[in-house]
Amino acid sequence: MNGEENTQGTNVEVYIYDLTRGLSRVMSGALLGRHVDGIWHTGIVAYGREYFFGHEGLQSCSPGGTVLGTPDRVVKLGESCIPYQLFLEYLLGLGESSFSPGTYNLVKNNCNNFSDEVAQFLCGSSIPKYILDLPEELLSTPLGQTLRPLLEGLSLVGEGSAGGIALGQAASNRHPQIPSRASVQRGNSPDLSELNTAIEAASLAALESPQSAAAGVKAMASVGGSNGAVEEGGANGEDGPRVDRQGGRGAEEMAAEMEAEERKEREAAKKKQRDPPIVFKDAVDVQVEFDALVGHVGNLLNPEEQQSLEELHQYMLEDEGSWALSDSFLNFVGRILHDTTFRMDVRLCILKVLAAAALKDDVILLLHQDRREHVLMNYAHGVDRLPLEEQLALTLLVANLFENLSSSEWLLYISEWELNGQTISNIRITTKVAVNALLSQNDTLRDRGSAIIHNLACKEVKTVVFDDVAVELTMALLEFFSSGSRDEELLYRCFKALQRFCTISQQDVPQLIQMIGPPPSQFRGVSERINTLIIEIERKLR
Repeated sequence: MNGEENTQGTNVEVYIYDLTRGLSRVMSGALLGRHVDGIWHTGIVAYGREYFFGHEGLQSCSPGGTVLGTPDRVVKLGESCIPYQLFLEYLLGLGESSFSPGTYNLVKNNCNNFSDEVAQFLCGSSIPKYILDLPEELLSTPLGQTLRPLLEGLSLVGEGSAGGIALGQAASNRHPQIPSRASVQRGNSPDLSELNTAIEAASLAALESPQSAAAGVKAMASVGGSNGAVEEGGANGEDGPRVDRQGGRGAEEMAAEMEAEERKEREAAKKKQRDPPIVFKDAVDVQVEFDALVGHVGNLLNPEEQQSLEELHQYMLEDEGSWALSDSFLNFVGRILHDTTFRMDVRLCILKVLAAAALKDDVILLLHQDRREHVLMNYAHGVDRLPLEEQLALTLLVANLFENLSSSEWLLYISEWELNGQTISNIRITTKVAVNALLSQNDTLRDRGSAIIHNLACKEVKTVVFDDVAVELTMALLEFFSSGSRDEELLYRCFKALQRFCTISQQDVPQLIQMIGPPPSQFRGVSERINTLIIEIERKLR
């Protein structure tokens, strides 16, 4: 069961790996002067994924899917009642703070510290103490000091492997809810091979002379370091990974492509089990809107924004993956949406292009860039004050975000923030956009509003639509019914949503229908499918 299905909790396990593949257990006495069973790496397995921390930041993979292969030990830590969505936001928060790229420290902030912190968050249990204490004990020896550069730079994602997907800032806040693959091709990463070679060399040296062991390892360790595609820091002193785009695809591009492939497989399977969302795939001519955007912005963009415009061209018109969008891309979008010096035509163009982007299966990687600034949702919060044309473009974007499971979940996030003295969240703003559109006097807005409410009601994870949201949407539906509309398609969407809300909020919604009306029976005879829904709703009213 993957994370999206298991919203109520999960079993929590720690996967334990010996980085030396058993050599420590055999040779530690000669090399270190004490017995050590292994040099341990750990990952936490929960919600169908394995989460771990390393040189590149937070990552996730299918359980046992790193280059280390099958874990040496699996320890069951307990069960967690934490909803998956809360865990996901907690995890992404760690990836932006205490376990962000560049913060790895072999003694104080390593993979085992991450596993321990996550384990305590999920189920109040710690990982085994001998694992947490080992790095300090190991580094107190000459051999440990010699191995330190290799251990600190170790990569667990092998070349050609689907072993890991970056989370947090290292890969534009990659979304980790990717299901296990049926099989994972594994290979040794350059760093892991170097570590094993170093230990084997030290083992051979120790057989001849324990005093020469450290010298042998030191000679091998001198060839360690980055594999060339990703470097920490760099000549300019930047923190975190740097992608070398001159030599081909970097780690971010490869991770994004792997994640998109796995998400496509997952969503194809899940779509078979849910009501299809109502989206508007032919509403935008991307080439026309992009050309208009370029014409409208003229010379108003700075060099960085010009680069963002080129990235948008690569993503939408050259069919590059979302890795083409840099971390500053949403700053460019935010300026267009919120800077009133731009004409409305510019905002319309960018919203329509984004509405087309919402249909792409990797758009979630763009959305996760917006966790801090809330550029898109802060703009959407003012939907009722926008000109009609912008309301139309915005509702098109929101409706189309239901095309993919991951982006539809993003619309329902419950984490709150403050805006102009109000406490808001993604789910509250999505609800506001839907209600505003459904109750509009504009036919196209009503069409899109009914689609958004239909999509909200048909979400397969019903627990995220809380009672108060269901009640607010029900009030809007009843007001729409009172307007006297006889459009069969819109009525069908709205009655289907009402029937779902009767199931989600089994007491409040039926009471509202009875108290406020109009009675569903008033619409009998519009169509057979609406009649069927009315019968189901009336059963809930008894």
